[in-house]
Amino acid sequence: MKDDLFKVATFNANSIRVRLGQILAWMDKESVDVVCVQETKARDADFPQEAIQEAGYHVVFRGQKSYSGVAVISREEPQDVRYGFDQSDEEKRDEPRLIRATIQGIPIANTYVPQGRSPDAPEFQDKLEWFDRLRDLFDRNYSPDEPLLWVGDFNVAPEPIDIHDPDRLKNHVDFHPEARAALERVRAWGFVDLFRLHHPDKVQYTYWDYRTRNALERNIGWRVDHIWGTEPLAEVSEDVWVDEEARKAERPSDHTFVVAEFALGE
Repeated sequence: MKDDLFKVATFNANSIRVRLGQILAWMDKESVDVVCVQETKARDADFPQEAIQEAGYHVVFRGQKSYSGVAVISREEPQDVRYGFDQSDEEKRDEPRLIRATIQGIPIANTYVPQGRSPDAPEFQDKLEWFDRLRDLFDRNYSPDEPLLWVGDFNVAPEPIDIHDPDRLKNHVDFHPEARAALERVRAWGFVDLFRLHHPDKVQYTYWDYRTRNALERNIGWRVDHIWGTEPLAEVSEDVWVDEEARKAERPSDHTFVVAEFALGE
């Protein structure tokens, strides 16, 4: 991998305080410019901001106790930082799931999409509506003809190739036809799934459930962590890759890092 590429990663940390050392060491090792983190599980007052800054990075974040939470850790100071859907005080509840920032001139939307609990639960309808609200956000603020990255834990495996047992799990909230259709409506706004652009037939996952015995070794997983970009970024994307080795670290997250590399030019 070339060192002069702009590298953006997404990572569901499943607790930023538990895995901060892993994240910072990994950023140094891979010379990554930006890591978008989900499921930080920390209130803003408890977020390890100083440790990140002492390591030489910038960070912006929103969180809450025990679940959700998003952050963007970057080498360059982020600009135009926004939280949530940017509409009303009533929607501040969405701030721990959505953060946007511009880094090196590239707008990035980092999302932790609601999981949905079960297809018959109100939370599943919230998940579907969340995608619709996100599509509206993109409509109001961006153009598919301009650079934009949408990254994060989408809590949806888009295609059968993205899940280890699509027949048995066809109605799971992360593979349910309605969830996939909701995701597709956002993709149709103007996004390219950059992993599939470079690896159209590759079976590779980003999440392996702790509760499944030897899930990583048996490759019983899901591809729910994504980096999608508009066409201008798809045209300059060099590769997208999944770091399965990081999932083997001591006390790992149940997800791992996904990295996109871009040749932005001078």
